[in-house]
Amino acid sequence: MASRNKTLKLATYNVNGIATRLPHLLAWLQEAQPDVVALQELKTTDDAFPMGALEEAGYGAVWQGQKSWNGVALLGRGAVPVESRRGLPGEATDEQSRYIEAAIHGIVVGGLYLPNGNPQPGPKFDYKLRWMARLHKHAQTLVGLSHPVLLLGDFNVIPTDADVYDTEAFRKDALMQPEVREAYAALLAQGWTDALRDVFGDRQVYTFWDYFRHHAERDRGLRIDHLLLNPVLAGRLQSAGVDRWVRLKDKASDHAPTWIEVSSPKP
Repeated sequence: MASRNKTLKLATYNVNGIATRLPHLLAWLQEAQPDVVALQELKTTDDAFPMGALEEAGYGAVWQGQKSWNGVALLGRGAVPVESRRGLPGEATDEQSRYIEAAIHGIVVGGLYLPNGNPQPGPKFDYKLRWMARLHKHAQTLVGLSHPVLLLGDFNVIPTDADVYDTEAFRKDALMQPEVREAYAALLAQGWTDALRDVFGDRQVYTFWDYFRHHAERDRGLRIDHLLLNPVLAGRLQSAGVDRWVRLKDKASDHAPTWIEVSSPKP
């Protein structure tokens, strides 16, 4: 069982269509053996989620699908996640599948797929900012818990100019508008630790590469997949990484699995 290990590997992966990328996902699960995984962009209905294949791979799951768009899931290695929430509070009319929360291996895990927001300005950007405000409010209830808490997923936020290969190319993009960066910074100010930046410091690290001009092969990417740790969990952070080899596979998602390792809690 994963809980017997000295460390736990916690990961996020935007699969960009789980039906299409299932072979990639299963190959990565076998190779990396993460203990907790947040998936985004399932792009499938609840009844079409490949639970059987994941169970064969040794994972329990909770998920919220949506036909053709969005969709999030949480996986537990050798464990069935105990769901505590699906959907962010604060906007009763919001029907997009973008947030799911569960307890897995002793950690409260919130898996999210934050709206892209393009084109901006416009309704999609307004929705992104409202969603971030709702996330901020909900995250405030989690950060100070005495239990370890992890918020992870595709945030669709480029936090700083160091997180993009070409700042000018994305200057008008919703992912790096001042309001978006300020909202992300305000989230961190609650007391969350941005795990990748904490581990990598000033070193370049990307999690997404688009399909144009061999950007993945040339490592011209963005850092938009984030793992945020509350103080209890941040004290257990040991390492972090990005499995770019998955992105370099044929017909891969444009994101790569992004992970951290934390020490197991002391008995």
